[in-house]
Amino acid sequence: MKSSFSTEFVFQLFSLIIAIIVVHTAYVGVIRPNAAAVIEEQRVMMAQDPDYVSERSGFVIVKDFEQEACFVLMFWALSIMGYKAWGASREKALLNLDLVPVSDGVRILPEDSREYARPLQALPESQRSLLLPRALLGALGRFGATRNVQDVSSSTHTLVTSEAERLESELSMIRYIAWAIPSIGFIGTVRGIGAALGLAHRAVDGDISGVSQSLGTAFNSTFIALLISIFLMFLVHQLQLLQERLAFDAESYVDQRLIRHMHAD
Repeated sequence: MKSSFSTEFVFQLFSLIIAIIVVHTAYVGVIRPNAAAVIEEQRVMMAQDPDYVSERSGFVIVKDFEQEACFVLMFWALSIMGYKAWGASREKALLNLDLVPVSDGVRILPEDSREYARPLQALPESQRSLLLPRALLGALGRFGATRNVQDVSSSTHTLVTSEAERLESELSMIRYIAWAIPSIGFIGTVRGIGAALGLAHRAVDGDISGVSQSLGTAFNSTFIALLISIFLMFLVHQLQLLQERLAFDAESYVDQRLIRHMHAD
């Protein structure tokens, strides 16, 4: 577990660094130069034609620092969710294997526990540390020690429940990112409105270009942040559903493939 936590921490750290590098490179090389070109073109057109109505450009909408930070956090959250989904898919793949080969009608006695545990103990460490092998080994070990089927069922349920709670708690970082993104968008809103108020004297003189650009910053940052947050929260709920189903299926697997064959006498 400690090794898994360390691996995940390193993955999260490097995925954040990569997200910062990739997004900032895209902004410096593509987005901000194109946004500046679009703004300049619109300024020239407005100077030539007072009735000119500028079209909304995607480059202009996402050009500010708040949107850049939101995209960094979005790709970071996506990488974390991808890592957890990959881990869940590995767990789910074991549900299709016959890890404890017990034929119908065969009874497992307490003294048989070690024999049935050997194939599980022979699994590679990367598989043996997953939920299903741990639940099966725990059930066999408990049955051999207590000779009580009800106790085995209770301990298996406790193990699966604690694993589900652990998976749920590990989603807290993703939920924090999904909460932080709208907050960053509101920071952009406050910054834009503050800048617009600072240029109010120009609007009084008839120059509203600075005010409109600052208000654009305010509304665009919130717009992008809310869209990203909605998208991330949808994926978070899908990942949570996947993990809950995994815990339920693992407990059902142990009950159907192992516990129902156990007899204390």
